[in-house]
Amino acid sequence: MATPSTTEPEVEPDATDAADDRERKQGPLGRWTRGVLEEEAKRQRLYRALFWTACAFFLVTTLFPFYWLLVLALTPNSQILTGDWSLPVIGLEFPHPQGFNVTAFVEVFQEVPFHLFVFNSFVLATTTTIIVLAVATLAGYVFGRLEFPGRGALMLAVLVISYFPPAAFLIPLFDAFLGNAVVIPFLGVELFQSPRLVNTPGSMIMPFSALFLPLAIFILTTFYAQIPDGLEDAARVEGTTRLGALFRVIMPLSAPGIATAAVLTFISVYNEYFFSSIMALENQPQNWSPLVGGILSYQTQYTTDFNLMAAASIVGVLPVVVLVIVAQERIVSGLTAGALKE
Repeated sequence: MATPSTTEPEVEPDATDAADDRERKQGPLGRWTRGVLEEEAKRQRLYRALFWTACAFFLVTTLFPFYWLLVLALTPNSQILTGDWSLPVIGLEFPHPQGFNVTAFVEVFQEVPFHLFVFNSFVLATTTTIIVLAVATLAGYVFGRLEFPGRGALMLAVLVISYFPPAAFLIPLFDAFLGNAVVIPFLGVELFQSPRLVNTPGSMIMPFSALFLPLAIFILTTFYAQIPDGLEDAARVEGTTRLGALFRVIMPLSAPGIATAAVLTFISVYNEYFFSSIMALENQPQNWSPLVGGILSYQTQYTTDFNLMAAASIVGVLPVVVLVIVAQERIVSGLTAGALKE
């Protein structure tokens, strides 16, 4: 008679021991990553740390140029030319002002009429913004609210034109604004005599409007297309025309988009110098030379007042800083409103 086998059945390893083995094999970094992904509190702390790190990096890289401008403005020009105005900080040479030359912010208006250059830029930017918003509002309503053949192709053409480099239009525009006759190529037939617009606001406002109009049209088209049709239909039923519905219903609901297009256009024109440096033949306020032309006026053939150029840059950027601070909520909501679509 055979004796029964006394071999015990094979026991599978415990699942907990297997998990411990896997955790030991992952190493410290793997265990930390797994803990962050599984625990909500650790994940929130990680997100918060990444957020503040990104904010610190952005603030340092953004504010350091303004600090450099302030150092240059407060340092006398004679000491700037020597180059010995740095302070060792954590093993690095950190610039700091030599002296406290606050009078530089007064001299910028005494050397040249800098306030007139700022006024020129403000007028050019404001006028261009009004023209761009007026045209982009109507075009955005047509592209965003109406159905017609070729709408997509026409919108694509508007966006494609915006990608052309501004330098491509410089020579024909300058030739036309000089008051030369406009002729048909290869035929020599004179069509008309263009007016002389050089050294006038028109020679700058028209190119600025054409350059920044496509972006404004795209922004407003996106916002107008998101307005429910029922709101406009309700206004139309009560006897309002399409333009009335646009100004009474569509535009108030699209205020963040309009503010975004206005601020972006204003800042771009306010800082522009490429076209204005050509259309204003000399850096003189009576020729409507803008802000950057006024800053360059402190640089002559033999001397360069770096401290005055830095002080003028700080003075010139203050209106834009105030504008952004006032309209920051509208800008942020306008830039992010199209990210999600219900």
